[in-house]
Amino acid sequence: AAGEGFSPYSRTLYTTVAGTPKFPVITDEELLTKVQQQTFKYFYDFAHPASGMARERNTSGDIVTSGGTGFGIMALIVGMERNFITRSHGVSQMNKIVSFLESADRFHGAWSHWINGSTGRAVPFSAKDDGGDLVETSFLVQGLLTFRQYLEPTDTIGNNLINRINTLWKTVEWDWYRKNNEEVLYWHWSPTYNWEMNFPLYGYFEQQITYVLAAASPTHSIPKSVYVNGFARNGTIETNKEFYGYTLPAGDPSPLFWVQYSYLGLDPHFNDGFIDYWQQNVNATKINYAYCVTNPKKYVGYSESCWGLTSSDNQNGYSAHSPLNDLGVITPTAALSSFPYTPDKSMSALKFFYYQMGDRLWGPYGFYDAFNLNDGWTATSYLAIDQGPIVVMIENYRTGLLWELFMSAPEIQTAFAKLSFTKSN
Repeated sequence: AAGEGFSPYSRTLYTTVAGTPKFPVITDEELLTKVQQQTFKYFYDFAHPASGMARERNTSGDIVTSGGTGFGIMALIVGMERNFITRSHGVSQMNKIVSFLESADRFHGAWSHWINGSTGRAVPFSAKDDGGDLVETSFLVQGLLTFRQYLEPTDTIGNNLINRINTLWKTVEWDWYRKNNEEVLYWHWSPTYNWEMNFPLYGYFEQQITYVLAAASPTHSIPKSVYVNGFARNGTIETNKEFYGYTLPAGDPSPLFWVQYSYLGLDPHFNDGFIDYWQQNVNATKINYAYCVTNPKKYVGYSESCWGLTSSDNQNGYSAHSPLNDLGVITPTAALSSFPYTPDKSMSALKFFYYQMGDRLWGPYGFYDAFNLNDGWTATSYLAIDQGPIVVMIENYRTGLLWELFMSAPEIQTAFAKLSFTKSN
């Protein structure tokens, strides 16, 4: 009236969490089994038909992943133990994988990050990353050795697989990746680009298993000095910073895959003379949880039941989500693969993901990769490296099976003695 105007106003509104469960409520044990079984299907039902390997993601076609396959091999063991598949089916699948790995491209014994599942040829992961990937190879070998320990040497088929896995394991040239005998391991080597990727594995992040296996190798071993100077940085790995009331022995708050990938088989109840890794992994997880509960960026949905930051897809691509790189994205594998470290907090997250988010988050291979309630986004993707740890770490929480198998390998026991590791509580 009379030419009066007004300034526009807008506000985004969010609904609250619905109280009614999306699916029938079952016991906690039944829910854990259901999640393991549905997630396991990614590595069995959706395995590459020619190679048996794990596809990088659900849209990868022929591209399979070496590290993700290592996680999938360990998931196969869980599948057999929990009768998701028969033992004969699991061993047959493993035979297919081993046969493929025997003829796939290798680079001084290491496999590439990505491989064509039909041809066995290396697929470049990035411009100069077209050769051996030592970290991904170590995730694969962790799975191979765990499966080897599961096999029965008195069984003809089992004994044959044991011998073939041993050949694959013994022909990884861990010492070559010292790059002319330096006191550190290098991540990549390419016959085309040589050492141009130039990624020395100094310090603490996801790769402790790489150093342990390199020390354990019966044919291409590294001395203790490479572990001490490379991974442990001659003792400076220890930082003991405090976050949210928890002391973190090494590093800063990280994506949670750092405390999961190396420890699917490697039982973290040990001390290397610098760090107690059980304390490291538990406190890193509690810091991640406390950050999400505190929610300093005020993202919608973060709570005591909705937490977990790690590398995953997001609404704009892919990122290493962490308390230092928080984009509002919750990734189910972060909390679910933390069951051994934070069982109550992880169970609370599992129930939220399944009962409250299940109508949009639960799919044919378990939980989709990630979601962002702030942006109203839920992934439609699955990634092998995110699905595998869910199956394996829930099993380690329930029975300790994969830890027990991997740690029973005599080479690993020898490496523990060589590196002066001691058990911790």
